Amino acid sequence: MPSTLDDKLVIAISSRALFNLDESHQVYKEQGLDAYSAYQVQREEEPLEPGEAFPLVHKLLRLNELLGGEQQVEVVLLSRNSADTGLRVFNSIKHYDLSISRAAFCGGESPWRYINAFGCQLFLSSEAEDVRYALDCGVAAATLVSNKRGSGQDGDQLRFAFDGDAVVFSDEAEQVYKSEGLDAFTASEVAAAKQPLAGGPFKPFLAALHRLQQAFPATEAPIRTALVTARSAPAHERVIRTLRAWDIRIDESIFLGGLNKTDFLRAYQADVFFDDQQSHCESASPHIATGHVPHGVANS
Repeated sequence: MPSTLDDKLVIAISSRALFNLDESHQVYKEQGLDAYSAYQVQREEEPLEPGEAFPLVHKLLRLNELLGGEQQVEVVLLSRNSADTGLRVFNSIKHYDLSISRAAFCGGESPWRYINAFGCQLFLSSEAEDVRYALDCGVAAATLVSNKRGSGQDGDQLRFAFDGDAVVFSDEAEQVYKSEGLDAFTASEVAAAKQPLAGGPFKPFLAALHRLQQAFPATEAPIRTALVTARSAPAHERVIRTLRAWDIRIDESIFLGGLNKTDFLRAYQADVFFDDQQSHCESASPHIATGHVPHGVANS
């Protein structure tokens, strides 16, 4: 029987998100594909420096060890490189002892079309166009916009932080806010407090994290999740009831009422933060690995 990735948490990552390929990408932009290929082949035994997503990937793969060696987390490499130029990437994976064995090297084309075939629940890339295609395929996806490289939070615990509207939830409430203002948004959410919000692009990924958390006692789980939202009371009630209806646990919920999120993300010690608002991403990115989710009315 063929191997499958069913029932696993499957993360797809681009080579430029996993490793720092800025220098070689500059060669490609300035000198073209042939020069880029020669550059990579000449340096294929030279390990690449860690990229923005490296600490996150390292912690994700560490979860398998904490599960007694059971492979519940799979990281798949999706790359615009050819297999020939991608050899340096695989050599770097081996150098850092990352348990990544599956990959698609697409020879200059976008790799998004393999996301569903691999059964991925999350796609992280530095290419905004690829991320949009992944979202269109129904997969949680984000463009990494962080200025941090290769440095994550200390310890084994993996801390995810999510914005609410247009990320975990649909943008239905955000549409009211954008078109009619804060008072109309608040009134609408109070009126619909007992009506669960529809799911956003990150709902399935959050559900997958929740299932993985169930393998550990609540006080010892190596995954921790936080909702960090600009909402405040009384618009908080619909969020709480929605998560309850979904039967998904969020460890921390922070209702900021429009305050800047960055200090709270730093206090939470987030390993990665996902938000649909460019301004929130720009504020957080110098301090925390940040993924912009180009979804919803704020990105239309």
